[in-house]
Amino acid sequence: MAANDCSAAVPRFRVAAVQMVSTGDVEANLAQAEPLIAAAAADGARLVLLPEYFGVLGARATDKVDAREADGDGPQQAFLSRLARAHGIFLLGGTVPLACADPGRVRSALLVYGPDGRRVARYDKIHLFAFARGDESYDERRTIEPGTVPQTFDAPCGRVGMAICYDLRFPELFRALGDCALVVAPAAFTATTGASHWHLLLRARAVENQCYVLAAAQGGTHPAGRRTYGHSALIDPWGRIVAERAEEGPGIVVGDIDPARIAEVRAELPALAHRVLR
Repeated sequence: MAANDCSAAVPRFRVAAVQMVSTGDVEANLAQAEPLIAAAAADGARLVLLPEYFGVLGARATDKVDAREADGDGPQQAFLSRLARAHGIFLLGGTVPLACADPGRVRSALLVYGPDGRRVARYDKIHLFAFARGDESYDERRTIEPGTVPQTFDAPCGRVGMAICYDLRFPELFRALGDCALVVAPAAFTATTGASHWHLLLRARAVENQCYVLAAAQGGTHPAGRRTYGHSALIDPWGRIVAERAEEGPGIVVGDIDPARIAEVRAELPALAHRVLR
């Protein structure tokens, strides 16, 4: 694969990750997100990413099933469409729980709305998180039906790949996305796994695919005492942290996708062109 033709002739593209501490109250969560989206847009961001479970992260795993929406209709989807149009941005809803054939589960969908407020892409989370250590235990398979198809969409910076949280541990998904300028990764990493693996995985995926990675995280203490790691960040194709929110709590991270930087890294170290096994 040759160096990306998205070069110095293409201007930089500003993006932002919104960090939140969501609860089980959808209305309150949307109220928390709205001024953060506005702040990111005011800072010049043309693509804004919300974290996984931005609309509902309650005390019980079934809270997202109770808050599920029909595809194309519901308060979380209406919110995303309205804010994308109001600010003239690409707005990515980290995950929205969408109804599926199984009434006890949902599809955990990353939804992308364009500057005109219309939906341009949907990715259903493929890899479902499971973890058990002491009193801490999670199994998303109980309440989420997995997706099966990798997804991308086109933005002014180039192709954008879509991943969600636990997907970061599966590099084959990122290869399947093809040649991307940016991969987005909304997440709700636990404090336990995040402290050990968050930065490692984000930087590895950026270096392997020689692209930017934008990660919007939940970051704080949620109902029932669940703690998420935060550290929303933008990583460049060399694995350098361009911007990061080191503290817990709601906030934004803003940085630029620089096509010239992608081309430079791929020209100096043409690892993608050296691939043998495909």
